[in-house]
Amino acid sequence: MPTKPKWAQLADVIRQQIASGELAPGDKLPSTSQLRKEHGVSAGVVNHAMIVLKTEGLVEGVHGLGVFVTERAEG
Repeated sequence: MPTKPKWAQLADVIRQQIASGELAPGDKLPSTSQLRKEHGVSAGVVNHAMIVLKTEGLVEGVHGLGVFVTERAEG
């Protein structure tokens, strides 16, 4: 079975952190450079993961401030 792309793996990690409560609604996600260092990936990988998580409604970007976990009901 092929390995998941790195962006999908990173999205899974962040999704799990949100589901477990490690990242709560309103929490700011680490910066792109922090995520790059922590996960050993490129900025493109981080950006792709963020686009996927934004599309899923799990996070939202605030221009000039960063990316935050959205306020949403668990379901």
